[in-house]
Amino acid sequence: MKFIRSSIVVAAIIALGVAAISALSVRSISASARTPQDCGLRPVLIENFDEESIGPNRIGPARWTAHTPWSGDFGDAVFVDPGPNHPFKVEDGVLSITASKDGSGKWTSGLIAAADATGAGKGARYGYFEARMKMPPGPGTWPAFWLAALKPVEGSDANVEIDVIEYYGQFTSAYRSSVHVWYKDKTKYRGGGAKTDVPDGSLVNGYHTYGVDISPQTLVFFLDGSQVWSHPTPPELTGPMYPLVNLALGSGWPIDKTPSPSTLLVDYVHVYERDAVPAEGCVPGPPR
Repeated sequence: MKFIRSSIVVAAIIALGVAAISALSVRSISASARTPQDCGLRPVLIENFDEESIGPNRIGPARWTAHTPWSGDFGDAVFVDPGPNHPFKVEDGVLSITASKDGSGKWTSGLIAAADATGAGKGARYGYFEARMKMPPGPGTWPAFWLAALKPVEGSDANVEIDVIEYYGQFTSAYRSSVHVWYKDKTKYRGGGAKTDVPDGSLVNGYHTYGVDISPQTLVFFLDGSQVWSHPTPPELTGPMYPLVNLALGSGWPIDKTPSPSTLLVDYVHVYERDAVPAEGCVPGPPR
């Protein structure tokens, strides 16, 4: 794939982000409540993790694959396949993804993607995407819920990524959301980001919902049903976006004090689609 989320690219973007951190939009979780309205949303993927359905490479009969569809795994822990001592466990309707270190100091962890490289899977171009998760405590952890377009824009090598939440374990009172438009020519890259402040420790002490509503005009981000940020929809978003969830480590931050094991808990991942032109008076956000 032309769209590669490699550790090299991530490091470059992080470096840019650190330099520009003062320019990021900051939103609190006390945003005003919305008017109840489902905007014609139709369920595409209602994953409540009543059973484990994760495959090693392609989706196949499984609902999730254990690697990025473009073979671009990232971070300081190896994303491994399901199997003996693998990082995935489903119990009482919750998926756990565990990062752990073996006796030689090698870290392994996990990622799930709802599609394969061909685009076979569950996603939507316009609609609402949400995950309910509890973050792992400790520095060096880098869990995320994000969306990717698996095929470049027709006639271009552009590709879109939407990071609903990236949580950096050493910063316990905030998380980041981002929009990336990737090009093979890195000088064409465009993007934007926001830092959402939260009560210190709240994301590791309990479950919260993280969502994004995609329309032709705007990407609207939500925390626990309240709007926290918005960004214009990139014109390069011309096809379905597919959800991914992972527990990575590092992202340029040290992992020498990262607890082993560290576990991300995922209660559900839900995807709803809607038409490009929603009903009159539609308010973006989760179905009510």
